[in-house]
Amino acid sequence: MTEKTLKIIFIFLAVAMLVAMLLISRDAGISGDEEVHYRHSEMVYNYFSSMGKDQSSLDTPKTHLQYYGQAFDNLVTVLIHWFGIEDIYGFRHLMCSFAGWLTILITAWFAAYFSGYGASILVIMLFAVSPGFLGHSQNNLKDIPFALAYISSIYYSLKLVFAEEKPDWQTIIGLFLSIAFAIGIRAGGILVVFYLGFFMLLKTVLDWVQNKELKPQQLKKQLLLFFGISVAGYLLGLIIWPYALQNPILNPWKSYQVMTHFPTTVRQIFEGRFDWSDFHPWYYLPKYMAITIPLVVFSGIAAFLLNARKNYSSNQQIQLLLLGFTILFPLIFVLLKQSNLYGSWRHFLFVYPGILLISALGIHTFLVRFKKRIIRIPAILLLLILSLHPLRFMAANPPYYYLYYNQLTGGLKGAYGNYETDYYYHTMREGAEWLQEYLKNKPDTAKFVVGGNFPSQWYFRKNNRVKFVYFPYQNRSQCDWDYAIIANSYISPHQLKNKIWPPANTIHTIFADGIPVCAVIERLTKDDFQGIQELKKGDYIKSALLFQNALQVDNQNEMIFYKFAESLTGTGQEEQAKLQLEKCLEINPDYEKALVLLGDLALKKGTVEEAASYYQKAIQANRKYLSVYPKLAGVFAETDVPRARKVLRDCLKIDPKYKPALRAMAETYRKIDPDIARKYDELINK
Repeated sequence: MTEKTLKIIFIFLAVAMLVAMLLISRDAGISGDEEVHYRHSEMVYNYFSSMGKDQSSLDTPKTHLQYYGQAFDNLVTVLIHWFGIEDIYGFRHLMCSFAGWLTILITAWFAAYFSGYGASILVIMLFAVSPGFLGHSQNNLKDIPFALAYISSIYYSLKLVFAEEKPDWQTIIGLFLSIAFAIGIRAGGILVVFYLGFFMLLKTVLDWVQNKELKPQQLKKQLLLFFGISVAGYLLGLIIWPYALQNPILNPWKSYQVMTHFPTTVRQIFEGRFDWSDFHPWYYLPKYMAITIPLVVFSGIAAFLLNARKNYSSNQQIQLLLLGFTILFPLIFVLLKQSNLYGSWRHFLFVYPGILLISALGIHTFLVRFKKRIIRIPAILLLLILSLHPLRFMAANPPYYYLYYNQLTGGLKGAYGNYETDYYYHTMREGAEWLQEYLKNKPDTAKFVVGGNFPSQWYFRKNNRVKFVYFPYQNRSQCDWDYAIIANSYISPHQLKNKIWPPANTIHTIFADGIPVCAVIERLTKDDFQGIQELKKGDYIKSALLFQNALQVDNQNEMIFYKFAESLTGTGQEEQAKLQLEKCLEINPDYEKALVLLGDLALKKGTVEEAASYYQKAIQANRKYLSVYPKLAGVFAETDVPRARKVLRDCLKIDPKYKPALRAMAETYRKIDPDIARKYDELINK
């Protein structure tokens, strides 16, 4: 085919991709971060509309969103206000899909820059079989726009630096806007400025090596161009970021430091273990990429590595090496920094367009190099076969594309219970919509409290019969609710693998590839809630009777067993309490509260080794359950003081300011070394 024909096919596919992505976005749920980012964008809007008087966007101790530029969120909110858009999240999802499509378009242009429109077509086709990227393009207004800014910055930087003639204004403006967009979304976007400087420096060195001379005038122009684009892009990137505007030099740097070691940590499933994100193994990121990127993309990368040297000029090879550097550098940097990572690898989606570009170029170079049918036909068949797995998943599971796992884990079924599924809460929308229809059959005068493990009140905004309450699934007994929508997130792996979740009182289950990803639950009794209220009042007998009644209706709730044990302990029935705690652990072996209470009961009986064993299991289940460390240290302190101190040091590594551990550490030195004890006392007082 001629290049003109290929360009027409490319345009047709690009338009078709845009239409498809916009249509798919209409079914998207609200993502896990979306509500807080939207609320913060409203604070930012209020900051500017009040001429800086409303400073709520500058004080966000819980969400830390003052450190995000979140330029895309802010721009979308401005449009929502200007045009009076009522379907806020629907519009946000349309705009996110548009940003995802622009990312695809820029990556395709990048491919054409190297190998023509045949490679661009392959880019679109590979994106079309990339469930993870397409899934996040529905509603991730943080990572998808940043991916757009990142790949476009690299594209325009290489075009600018390696231009054979004077760079055109389109390239300069494109680079300037890309840099501004990257910095405006995340402080880490400043990285693209360093890339530009590195590319220019390398090109200057290469020219000097080849020509054996430096041209001062040319060097001066390059420096002026670099500083002009960088400074202008940097300043534009801060223009709708209130926190950065308070101090345009210092505050973006502070933001970068916070983002590198993000303070929010969460517990998620990885390799079958439910652990904190800052304790995941070093290979968390590369493994998640390996098991969620379609294998067809990896086949293209292999083809690229085998054929690149034979299909590109030396000038192109240098640019491709720099492209590879922009993919690998952030990954290696974060591994060396041991950064806090969670939510699969969504925070690194910005490297995926570059990965996919390499893959598309690899497939293209292979097809260009090997033109014999005996090689081409089997290769094309292999690509089609590898594409079937992600295509089948997307066709069967709209709009939950982002739940995709490749064949290395046995797909989503193989990943279930071993890795996270709906960690971004997309399924809550379908659950809420089903419940809305279900409640229509109830009496018109009835009022309902709907709970969930993710804020879902937006879906009920037009229903004045419904009040929403948030709670973690394990703590559902502590709240008063009638129905609950529970996404498959923060659920114990043991409960998932042993089909304890969804619970028996589920009235509707949402599946993806035959795996339950969301449950709508009807509450059959409120005796557990009433029992907790009585327990708080200190009425152990009444609370015990209520918990006993609750367990006759719901015997899959670990908290009821645990609270029942607390009530029995209060009435002196410690053996019965122990039996209830053991039943609790049958439902959730890692329920740390039950393990600690068993340890307390064992310690009370004088069985010290048994107590220590339970405390150690509690720490293994949840290493951040800090209150158990002083208990375990107290057990060891009688006979093995060094071991007790080691336990306390482990606690203080997690939280150096945890006073009970500091106090216990001081006590281990009180008699033998009062000076050291006094230093710990001073720390406590500070």
